[in-house]
Amino acid sequence: MTNLKLGEDPSLQQESPCPPGCCIVFDNPLRRLVQNPIKILKPYIKPGWTILDVGPGMGYYTIALAGLAGEKGKVIAADLQTPMLEGIRRRAEKAGVAGRIKLHQAMPHKIGVNEPVDFCLAFWMVHEVPDRQRFLGEIVSLLTPGGLFLFAEPKIHVTKAIYNASLDILKRLGMTVINEPKIFISYAAVLKK
Repeated sequence: MTNLKLGEDPSLQQESPCPPGCCIVFDNPLRRLVQNPIKILKPYIKPGWTILDVGPGMGYYTIALAGLAGEKGKVIAADLQTPMLEGIRRRAEKAGVAGRIKLHQAMPHKIGVNEPVDFCLAFWMVHEVPDRQRFLGEIVSLLTPGGLFLFAEPKIHVTKAIYNASLDILKRLGMTVINEPKIFISYAAVLKK
């Protein structure tokens, strides 16, 4: 975590991307007891949709999204770290959904996806982004009219003020909060374009 300097906006606090070694904590069968990806995502996904999973780590939610998108749907897994994308590839092949997942190497200051998406998931990662205004603006620009964005941050790591600052950015970008799902140890909102 970078230390804030006098006068800096705490909503711009930045973290380094989560290293691959942390994924055993985030991506294990016990997590499904408190954060079941199907239960969390199913109310918001329609078969055939194009979905962006930004900062997916090893694909804890990506694999579930691919199942919910169905055979005609597509999930774009966009991450900075090649080892994370390789982990998703292996897990998708094992789960039989590799054909529905497009792996995308994001850049440090740009997601770089060039196609519209119906749904975007940013789970426990927005606080790691150095320029949230630009990052969230890019997500909003990718969403189709009526597209949905599920944004969640960890309560154990992100303050309510930082979460609310990101939520305020999204509202200024024209997004409307339609739900605030209860997700274990998370601040979360589903927003509509």
